[in-house]
Amino acid sequence: MKITRLEPIQAHAWRWVRIHTDEGLTGIGELHGGSGGSGTPHAVIAAVRYMEEYLIGKDPLPIEMLWQHMFRRQLFRGGADTMAALGAIDCALWDIKGKAAEVPVHSLIGGVTRKRIRLYVHVLGETATELAEDATRRVEEGYTAVRFYPLGGFNGDEFGKASYTGIARMVESRVAAVRDAVGPDIDVMIDVVNRLTPPEALLVARVCEPYNLFFFEDPIEPDNLDAQAYLAHRSPVPIASGERLQTLYQFSDLLEKQAAAFIRPDISLAGGISGIKKIAAVAEAYYVGVIPHNPMSAIATSACVHLDASLHNVPVQEYPGDEFQKPKIDLVPEPLVFDKGYLLLPDKPGLGIELNDEAVKHYPPISFNRAPVFNSDGSLRDY
Repeated sequence: MKITRLEPIQAHAWRWVRIHTDEGLTGIGELHGGSGGSGTPHAVIAAVRYMEEYLIGKDPLPIEMLWQHMFRRQLFRGGADTMAALGAIDCALWDIKGKAAEVPVHSLIGGVTRKRIRLYVHVLGETATELAEDATRRVEEGYTAVRFYPLGGFNGDEFGKASYTGIARMVESRVAAVRDAVGPDIDVMIDVVNRLTPPEALLVARVCEPYNLFFFEDPIEPDNLDAQAYLAHRSPVPIASGERLQTLYQFSDLLEKQAAAFIRPDISLAGGISGIKKIAAVAEAYYVGVIPHNPMSAIATSACVHLDASLHNVPVQEYPGDEFQKPKIDLVPEPLVFDKGYLLLPDKPGLGIELNDEAVKHYPPISFNRAPVFNSDGSLRDY
């Protein structure tokens, strides 16, 4: 069997890579936007083409060998765009391998360590009341863990104009409302998408201590691991970090510095199933949980679930919670089975999930533009 071509596919806000072979088997993986997290992700499509020139004519089954070549032929390796392409391709290769062997991917990567995958779901809303109402709805649907953005409008700069203590009060009011709404036994997480300074993040962590957060995600910018470690060692609530990291070596540094209680490798950005298996093994030695980052479609969710099933140290999986709604349900008509806050393990060959090519035609690609976040003096925050 030989690879004949790579097919980048785009629909609405999502991207995928389908690998074609001369025996008619295909595999699919989800493609992160890479450096195009805000705006149109042109560079990741170019990165797929870069990988394709190596892969054409290769046997798709020796995945680790192909992975090493794709990684090491990048002389200046480890960037978001090439790693996003590598991760999507890796998942697609595992999909082909599972289909060729007529077994689900999780049986090829160590077998299952659990019977189902626990989820945390995204809770939406800008005000404390809106967040509490949506969290209540999600708990009624069976979820046992919820996560939300506690700084007002995601594409607004309300908190940028707030004072040091005002930011903390803004967060606490929303955390308190959600905790009161869901009760003491539901796990609650917050994510501020790297927008705070270390002093602001530390105060937020302190005011959130009474509410027993499961984790406080991405409190500060991700580039300085020493600063992340400084915060993690002083925070009274567990820190989760890593969705913007791409390599085993970066995660190894994060873990060695004990800069996070939970790591968040992205199924595309961090090298796919093959990459995260290695990252998770290192994390296990530090007693650190692995919670794969997944704000994408049901294709990425399926890859995460196969990976989670094979790993010991996965306490919960990120889940957008909209895979049975349009447009996602049109694009992937048969997502994994949801059961009271969990996903059941798929038993079909490969990833066990397919894209609806006809629906793709009806959802042209769109760009996601994050609005800049400004401080009261007009200076810019990370956004």
